[in-house]
This record gives sequence, structure tokens and C-alpha cells, in this order.
Amino acid sequence: MKPTLNTLMLAPVLALAAAFAQAQTPEPAPSAELATTTGNVTLASQYISRGYQQTWGKPALQGGLDYAHPSGFSIGTWGSTISSKMIEGGSLELDLYGGYAGSMSDIGYTAMVYYYIYPGAKISSVNVKYDYGELSLGVNYKIFSAKYNHTFTKDYFGFSDARGTGYLDLNTNFDVGSGFGLQFHFGMGRVRNWPDYDWRDYKIALTRTFSNGWMAMAAVTKGNAPSGVYDNYPATTPNSSGVTEISQPLKTNAVISVTKSF
Repeated sequence: MKPTLNTLMLAPVLALAAAFAQAQTPEPAPSAELATTTGNVTLASQYISRGYQQTWGKPALQGGLDYAHPSGFSIGTWGSTISSKMIEGGSLELDLYGGYAGSMSDIGYTAMVYYYIYPGAKISSVNVKYDYGELSLGVNYKIFSAKYNHTFTKDYFGFSDARGTGYLDLNTNFDVGSGFGLQFHFGMGRVRNWPDYDWRDYKIALTRTFSNGWMAMAAVTKGNAPSGVYDNYPATTPNSSGVTEISQPLKTNAVISVTKSF
């Protein structure tokens, strides 16, 4: 069909309108949710885990690596030096973990699996390794958090036939301004089939966050067992003079540490 005069006059106007409309339509924005990989390295005056000394009061070098997917799933690993006086035959703790984290309004939740490895460490008298695994469920609301860890392996940290051991971890974290944070912690552990070794632990920690991923912490920890079994606790190996030293692994301890995250 031969174009009419009106069609020829309208064509430039329609082309200009189409170009204007295209220019006003924004390009799809790239997704802000990306998978992240983060790491951290810590130097601590000593390593305290659940109120229990792990390095016989000596310094510890620690570090971890984590991968988080925007779907909420994550995996990671973390390790620390330890003392063979506290953990027979051990010099390293290596933790492997993975799970899911999500939220509903102000309530966050986590479901994780942990496996703790102590290469070469075992109680030689009964041939029981320190390695063990846990299932963990956690919930947090604003400054409050609670987590329960349940041992699914047959043995737990050198205790045989201890499947079902549990640890309740309660925390409050306050932002006190200027980069400072204050944490209060209460923990309660129950060792399945070994009730004399049940314990409680407490911690107060002050943190200071700096630029470029640096953080410092000062904390005081304390633990106790109703049975008193951790009082005057013997080292798992004798010292260089052949003397078995005595410790109180749940006694009041002061810890300072510096962490670099990247």
C-alpha cells in the first residue's frame, strides 16, 4: 500500500515517542543478593570453650572461613590450637559446619550441623577419641539469642556412650555505641550417662569494632559443676619432669583477643 501524507508526517513522531519510552524504561537492576565468602584470624590470650580451658592458660591462634549463599544456606570451617595437657594427644581443633539461617519479621532462626575434629587426640586408657558431632537449633530476637546443641555421635569429647549430650547457650548482646558491644552469656551442659560431668558456665565480654575488619575483645569467664569433678583436674599428660600437673578448667578466667575479618 502506498503511504499517505498523514502516515509520512506521523512516522517521525511515532519513532521519537518510541525512542523516548525506551529511554525511560530502566534496565533490570542486578540482584543485590550475592553469595559471600568471608574469613577471620584471631590471636587470643587463651582459648575458652563453653567455660572450659582448652589451652592450659596459654595463647591460641584461631581462624575460620565461611561461605554463605543468598538462599540462607552456608558452610564453613574454623580451627584453633589447643593443649595436649587438656586434650590428650591433641594440638588442633578443627570444626566443620553447615546449615540454614532465615527470619520471620524480627525473629531469626538457624538449623546447623557441626562436626568437631581433634586430629590424633584420644583418651588412651579407654581408646576413645575426642571427635564428635552435634545438631544445633537456634533462635534470636533483637538483642537475645538462644541455641541448643545435641550430640548425635556415639561419643562426645572423650566420653564414651554419650549420644544425646546437650548444651544450652543463652546470650544477650548490647550495642553501647561508639563501636562498643557488651555480651552476657549463660550456658548449661549435660553429659549423657555421665551426670557428674554436667556443668554451667558464664561469660561477660566487652568488644570494640574498628575499621577495616578489626575487632578486640576482653572477657571474663567462669564455670562450675555441682559435683566438683572439675576442681583439681589432672592434666592428661605429664610435664617434661614427669609430673602430672593439676588445673581447674572451669575456674574464673580472663581472656583478651584481637580478630581480623576479611
